[in-house]
Amino acid sequence: MSDNGSTGAGSAALRLAVVGPTHPYKGGVASHTTELCHELAEAGHDVTLVSWSHLYPSLLYPGEQAVPGGAPDVDPFPRTIRALSWARPDTWVRTGRRLRDMDAIIVVHVIPPGVPSNLAVLRAAGVGRTSSSGLGPRSIVIAHNVLPHEARPGDRQFMDALFRRVDSVVVHSDSQAKLATELGAAHVREFDLPPHLPGGPPVEHVESTGPTRLLALGIVRDYKGVDLLLDAMLDVPDLRLTIAGEMWGDSGRRVKELAADPRLADRVEVHSGYVPADRIAALMARHDVLTLTYRHATASQNVLLARRHGLPVLATHVGTFGSQVRHGIDGLLVPPNDRAALVSALRRLADRPYAGQLRAAVRPPDLSGPWAHYVGGIEALASAESDALVDDAQPAEVPADTPLQRAKDLVTAARLRRRKDLPLRPTDFPEWVRASDLLALDNDALDAQALGRDLGLPRASDAVAAWAALGALAAILRIRDDGRRRAVIVDESGTRSPFSRWARAVGFEPVELELTGRRTSVEVLDVDTASLDVIVRLHPGGCGADDVDHAVGQASWALKSGGLLILTLPVGEDDPEWAVSPADLRGVLARADDLGLVLVGDVDGDIGEQLRDASASARALREAREERDAREARDAQPRGRHEGAPPAYGILRLTFRRR
Repeated sequence: MSDNGSTGAGSAALRLAVVGPTHPYKGGVASHTTELCHELAEAGHDVTLVSWSHLYPSLLYPGEQAVPGGAPDVDPFPRTIRALSWARPDTWVRTGRRLRDMDAIIVVHVIPPGVPSNLAVLRAAGVGRTSSSGLGPRSIVIAHNVLPHEARPGDRQFMDALFRRVDSVVVHSDSQAKLATELGAAHVREFDLPPHLPGGPPVEHVESTGPTRLLALGIVRDYKGVDLLLDAMLDVPDLRLTIAGEMWGDSGRRVKELAADPRLADRVEVHSGYVPADRIAALMARHDVLTLTYRHATASQNVLLARRHGLPVLATHVGTFGSQVRHGIDGLLVPPNDRAALVSALRRLADRPYAGQLRAAVRPPDLSGPWAHYVGGIEALASAESDALVDDAQPAEVPADTPLQRAKDLVTAARLRRRKDLPLRPTDFPEWVRASDLLALDNDALDAQALGRDLGLPRASDAVAAWAALGALAAILRIRDDGRRRAVIVDESGTRSPFSRWARAVGFEPVELELTGRRTSVEVLDVDTASLDVIVRLHPGGCGADDVDHAVGQASWALKSGGLLILTLPVGEDDPEWAVSPADLRGVLARADDLGLVLVGDVDGDIGEQLRDASASARALREAREERDAREARDAQPRGRHEGAPPAYGILRLTFRRR
C-alpha cells in the first residue's frame, strides 16, 4: 500500500498482484519475480506476491526445486502469500477470487503445464473480457521462455490458450517476441531483462600463473552446450575447466563421461549440485573466464553476472549474448555448434596475457537503470484501459537494438494506450512550491515529500529528491502544459530521482537517460535544434559547479522557444569544483541570460535572503567546530575531528525559460 493509504482514482499508485515463484524456490525466474516485487513497491505501488506452496510435480523438474539449506538467493519480499498448490485446483480459484480488486495481475510464466492453474487464477479474478471493458484487473504475462528449451507435446497449445486470454505479454528478446506473436499474443512488448544477480558483491580476484581457468556455472542441460566445450578442449591442452551446477538427466551423464576422459581428467573438475548464492563470489574470483557455449538461448543474466565479478565471457552468438559481449574487447563470441570456431577461441584464451587483456576491459553492469525502464514499461501496461494498442492483424514490432530506439518505442507504446492518469492541475500545488527555490532546511524537504503523497504521486523515499522533483513538475504544469500532456520531456536526473515516475503518473511520457561523464541528453539523443519542450536534471543527479555551464549551453539550442530547463545545483563555499557560492551563482545566471535562458523566479528576493541566512548559519557552524577542535587540541583529548563545514549548505532548484 502506498504511504498515503490510497490507491483509488485519485492516486497514481496501482494495486498489483504478481503471481509467480519466489523463495524457497531457486533459480533466475524466482529471483526476478522477487526483485520485481521489490522494485514495484519501491515505485510506490501496492504489491502482493502470490506464490506457491507446491509449484509443480517432480517429474516436470528433475532437479531440486528448493534452495538447499534454506538461505534465500535474494531478499524475500515481505508481502508474500503462498496460497497456490499445483495439486489443489481449489486453491487456484479461491486465490483468484481474492484478486478481483487488483488493478492488474502479473503472471510470471514458468512452464507450459502450469498454464491451467494460471488461467484458473485469472478467470476467477475476472480478467479477460471483463478487463478489456474496464470491469476487471488488467492481465500481464512475463514469459522468460515462451516455450521450454526442451519442448514437449502440447506446449504450444498451452501457450496459445494463455496468450489469447491476457491483455499483454512481456518478453526479453527479439526471438521470443516473434514466437509469442506466432502463438496468438496480440500485444507483445520486449523489454531488456533487468539484472537480478545472486551472490552479492565481488571479492578480490585470485591471481594465478598457471593455465587459464574456465568456469561453466549453473544447471547442466543439453541446450547449454557444456559437452561441446569439453569436446573442443580435447584440442587445447593448456586450459583448466570447473563445471559447477546440477547435472540433469542424459546431459549430466554425458558431461560426466566426457570429463572422465583421460585426456581431460586432470584438467576438469566437476562439482555436481546447486551452487548457493553465498558461494558465487568466491567461485568467480578463482577463475579467469566464464563460458556460455549454448546451443540456443533466449535472455540470460550470466553475462551480467560475469561482468559484476570482473570476468570476460566466452559465449556463442545466441539469445542476448551477442548484444552483451563486446567481441575481442571483454569476451569472445563464436557461432553456435561450430567446433572449429570454438577451438580457435579456446586457443586464444589459452594465451594468459590475452585472457588478462580481456579481463582488464570488463566493466561492471548498471544494476539500477534497467530496472527503472522495466518498471516503467510494466506500469504503462498495468495502468492501460484500452485494448486498442495494436491491430491484431499486425505482427508485434521488434525494436531495434539501440538505447534510443528502445526508449522511443517505450514512449510510443505508452502513448498509444489510454491510461488512468492522475488529474493534477497547476492549482493543486500550493504557492510555496516554486519554480526556482532554495532548500536549506530538512523540514522543507519532508513537507514536499508529504505533499507528493497527498497528491497521490508514487512514493519517493528520498525527501530531497522529492523536493526537487515536485517543484519541477509544478513548473511544467504551470508553464509548459496545455492540459493535454504533450510536452516533450527529457529527464537527465537518473533513476534515483522520482521525477519521471511522477511525470508518467500525471500523463507525460518523459525519456529517461542515465548520463555518464560530461555528456548531455542533447549529445546522447542527437536531437535537432529547438526540438525539446523540457530538460530536467535534478538531485541526486543534478548539476555541479563544474558542468552547469555545459548543461546550460546545450539546452540553449535544444529547447523550443518557451521551453524549460530545470536543474538543481548545490550551494556552498568550501568545494568550488562541486558547489557554487552565492557570488558564483550570479555568474551562472548571467551566462544563462546571454544564451537566451531567463530565470523563472527572483534570486534577489526570497532566494537571496535564504542564501544569506544559510551562508551565515554555515559560517557559524564552522566557527563553532573550529573552536571546539582547538579546545580539544589544547586539552589533548580529541574526540574526533570535523573537517570544517559541509561542502554544501543548500540545494538550488533553478528553472530557466527559453526566449
